[in-house]
Amino acid sequence: MKAAPGSFASQGDIAAEIAAIAAEYQRTRGPVGQDVQPRLDYPPYRSSALRHPKHPLVSVDPEEVERCAPCFGHRDVDPLDADLTAGHPGEPIGERIILAGRVLDESGRPVAGQLIEIWQANAGGRYRHHLDQHPAPLDPNFRGAGRCLTGPDGTYRFLTIKPGPYPWRNHRNAWRPAHIHFSVFGTAFTQRLVTQMYFPGDPLFDLDPIFQSVVDRAARERLIARYEHDLTEPEYATGYRWDIVLSGARRTWTEL
Repeated sequence: MKAAPGSFASQGDIAAEIAAIAAEYQRTRGPVGQDVQPRLDYPPYRSSALRHPKHPLVSVDPEEVERCAPCFGHRDVDPLDADLTAGHPGEPIGERIILAGRVLDESGRPVAGQLIEIWQANAGGRYRHHLDQHPAPLDPNFRGAGRCLTGPDGTYRFLTIKPGPYPWRNHRNAWRPAHIHFSVFGTAFTQRLVTQMYFPGDPLFDLDPIFQSVVDRAARERLIARYEHDLTEPEYATGYRWDIVLSGARRTWTEL
């Protein structure tokens, strides 16, 4: 959701900080693939200084955690859960989109049976959540959350509405690019991965400290879905494709 109020830095101040970090990264960058994950303490993203881990990670004994989640069975995940436009009296407002892709391991093999959850703002850039006080209209016909299981070939598919950008309080006049949050569960709750997917050509990319906290350009670009006309449904919905890679040098950015 949207960050707590930060400093009163201007967008110019934040952009200068982003540029300085990018220049330092280019000067000192290590092996390819080293910085595919976001910086945990990224000063332009003000609240990262308060929330990033400051102690060593704690190892979890797999014998002490539940290896099979209680809601991963096909009987518990209804196919309609993947349609974020359904379940209301009317049609949601905004551009209908089909979002599809695959979950893959580092060798490109499909990963089946993963629980994919998504949540997002509506077309006006507002979440259906009581903490979101952005003065944009709520859409009574859009719930903004869905889930599905990956198929035998690792595929997932959602029908939803393209979200709008929204303001947040990282700095003065800060706006987040349009994005959709993804959560991927494996066979144990300790394997949950959370990431964000973006849309091509967004003018806010260069201004957004969350997107820019992935300092490697190639890794950032892997967060951007591609438009795919073969996914579209005539006169109904446009199509975007985005794959999630769980490990290796081309691993998808994830939050801790």
